[in-house]
Amino acid sequence: MQPEPSSSIVPVTTVLFDLDDTLFDHANTARAALATSTAGLPEFAGADMEALYQQYSEILEEMHPQVLAGKCTYEDARRLRFQRLLAPYGLARTHAAATEFAQQHYGHYQRLRQPIAGAVALLEALRPHYKVGIVTNNRTAEQQEKLRHLGMAHLVDALVTSEEVGVTKPNPRIFEVALQRLRSRAAETVMVGDNWQADVVGALDVGIRPVWLNRFAGLRPLAHVEEITSLEPLAEVLLQITGAQPPVSQKL
Repeated sequence: MQPEPSSSIVPVTTVLFDLDDTLFDHANTARAALATSTAGLPEFAGADMEALYQQYSEILEEMHPQVLAGKCTYEDARRLRFQRLLAPYGLARTHAAATEFAQQHYGHYQRLRQPIAGAVALLEALRPHYKVGIVTNNRTAEQQEKLRHLGMAHLVDALVTSEEVGVTKPNPRIFEVALQRLRSRAAETVMVGDNWQADVVGALDVGIRPVWLNRFAGLRPLAHVEEITSLEPLAEVLLQITGAQPPVSQKL
């Protein structure tokens, strides 16, 4: 069990965010890309697309750590993912077929990327008064390009990636690097993220107050951890993240 938070109130100066499925809507982007990639294929006539997405997510969750650890390239992981996903439908059985489908799907995914509803407005409201950072388990170049595509790059003071630091959340080191780069203290920092283990437990372990973005009605293991289910409405989310303290004008 994690310790209960201290009752002393420290004004917030810094807000950290996860990126994928916290600011960037990976889940719905992936659903839309799968629907586009399989549209018109007779093998998917009458297929349960939500079940297909769940299978896609499970395979992605299994393989992503291997990619981050350098055991598999992104291109090979993408091909293998679709070979496994599409085999029951009689598709992508060969290396070439799986590679072609994966490339087409990735193109759809890139084109269909969208932010979580309310994400841009939230960053725009925070940044004049708070230092804003992103802590993400992914490649630096990919996340930089993603922020540009989503129109968020100019709203972020620091991007800290697992590729750069050499460890993944919830390892304390990645949070410590973010605090160092933003010249912030853990006690005055909030971490907003959707992944309980990586974002919530990781933040608690270094003394950062977490706010769990629980978009899909998961069970909250620790009652004292604050929870939001959306990034809207803006005023309510801002209050929950920053508390009742007045805006802090300190910037880097």
